[in-house]
Formats: sequence, structure tokens, C-alpha cells
Amino acid sequence: MSAPKILVTGGAGYIGSHTVVLLLEAGFDVVVIDNLSNSSMESLRRVEQITAKSVVFHKIDIRDRKRLEDLFKEYDFAGVIHFAGLKAVGESTQIPLEYYEQNVYGTVNLLKVMQKFNCKRIVFSSSATVYGDPASVPITEDFPTSTTNPYGSSKLYIEEIMRDLAKSEEGWNIILLRYFNPIGAHKSGLIGEDPEGIPNNLMPFISQVAVGKREKLAVFGDDYPTVDGTGVRDYIHVVDLSDAHVKAIQKIEKLNGVSTFNLGTQKGFSVLQMVQAFEKGSGKSVPYEIVDRRPGDIAECWADASLAYEKLGWKAQRDLDEMVEDTWHWQSSNPEGYES
Repeated sequence: MSAPKILVTGGAGYIGSHTVVLLLEAGFDVVVIDNLSNSSMESLRRVEQITAKSVVFHKIDIRDRKRLEDLFKEYDFAGVIHFAGLKAVGESTQIPLEYYEQNVYGTVNLLKVMQKFNCKRIVFSSSATVYGDPASVPITEDFPTSTTNPYGSSKLYIEEIMRDLAKSEEGWNIILLRYFNPIGAHKSGLIGEDPEGIPNNLMPFISQVAVGKREKLAVFGDDYPTVDGTGVRDYIHVVDLSDAHVKAIQKIEKLNGVSTFNLGTQKGFSVLQMVQAFEKGSGKSVPYEIVDRRPGDIAECWADASLAYEKLGWKAQRDLDEMVEDTWHWQSSNPEGYES
């Protein structure tokens, strides 16, 4: 019997490439599509190096209905893991229409093609940004949702669209995974986070300063009501996060309708605590300056992830020291990312 074939959209990206590694290691057949707008083919070449398996890749934008339909004609997919989309909070406030077009319209397009070919299992890469500015922490899945930026709104709209779809038509099995803050890299140092231009996320910014690629870190605000005035987030190792996707696709048959899970470590660290942890782990200094708060940022955000443990048998295994060590291994081995 052949292995189940899984379509991974955005599979050349940061979380996508790590998930492809774990899917291949778990015995799945994987087909990756990506438009390569913020990712690199090199990541998939390295996935092949890590797994000693070949990756089937098609350069397709999820907004391209015809190419998607041709793909679904060619392969019989058991399910889809959907990462493809734009993902920077700050950038989304400047180009909101791009975010709505790529994230929301692109996903509707994908769902229509899935519907046409009767492929009704999808794991969606959502985000803790759908909780807006939470009234308290830790955050559970039943917290009210609201957003403070277009990126978060695009994720929330997609969640609502998927819920409406599942209500309207029987047979859909949909898992919404709300990520907290993914960091780290594969143990091999071969794949990791390689953002285009100036990083929007904290950890790649810190590691680029440590490796000498950038002069200093900009810390957005030090007047939040937190331990040291800087924003507190729940950082999760990308391999733990990827493991949750594998467990989700393994369990999706048993979860009818729409299921929602937080993915985090259930504890928060401030920006300055992350800087200190990175300096300790890498032996490098990370100079920083305090600048104004960013629009759309909140004081603190960390997860209650007990539901994912109960229903998927998943919990984060890797601690902050390991996240820092793996990030530094990747960055110091690849100072220019995949261009190195």
C-alpha cells in the first residue's frame, strides 16, 4: 500500500521545510508547492540532504486556480498542510491589500480546488495574533478573538471561512493550529529561518546582529507592563511546531469538523531575556537600542497548550537553551542564510 500523499503549500519556507523533513521521516509522500516569494529552493535541496529522500516540488502560487487544478488532477492527495502566505505583522499594516489577496483570496482558491476534487482534510497555519490584545494570560482556545493588524485579521478571516465551509458541507476535517512564536532551526544546521531583507521577527534579528550582519537590534518599546518593560512572547522551537503538524495530519481523520489548537511552550520570555539567553548561548554580544513601540504589538502573549496534548498527544519538548543553540548553529553556519 502506498504512503498517504500530503500537499504542503509554502513548503519551501521556514516552518514548511522543517515540517516536510518530519513528514518524510514519518513515512508520508510529500508534494511541495511554493511561489518562492520569501523562500528558497535551496531549503528543499537541504531537506533532501537531511532525509536522503527526494522532494516533489512545483512552483505554484495558490492564487493560480488552473495550476492548482492541474496539480490535483495529477496527484490524489490524502490531505493538505497549508502554510503559504505573507506573515509579517509590521509589513501588513503598510500593504494590507497584499495580505488579504495572498492570504485570504489564496486560501479561498485552494479550498475551492480541494472541494472540487473532494479532498476535505486540511491543517491550517494560523496564529496567536487572532487573540488580539488578550485580557489575561495564559491564552486558551476559547478566548475571544480580535486582531490588532491586517496579518492577524487575514488569519482570523481564514479561520471563519473554514468554519463556514465545514458548517455548509459535511465531510470536512479541518485543524486550525494557532502558533505562538516559532524560533530555532534543525539540529543539522542545514535549514533554518532565512527572511528576505530586514527580519520582522526577533530571533533572526538577534542572530544576524550576533553574526555581524546587522549593527544592532531595535527593541520596540520598553514601557509595557511586563517584567522589564519589553514585550513578552511564548517562543517555540520550530521542530516542535513541525511535529504538531505531523501529529495533526495523523489524527485528522478522527477529528470531524473544525478543531482549534494552541501551539506554544506555556511560558513567556521578554525581548531582553531573549537577548541575554542568546548572548549566553552564542558567546556573542548583541547590542540593542530601544525605539518606539510598533503599531499592532501587544504587551504579553503566551499559550495554554493543554488541549493539543489531550487531543493530538503533542507538547513542546525543547527548552529555550536548545532553541538558542540551534538558532546560532544555523546562523553561524549560514551567515547569509541560503545564499551562504
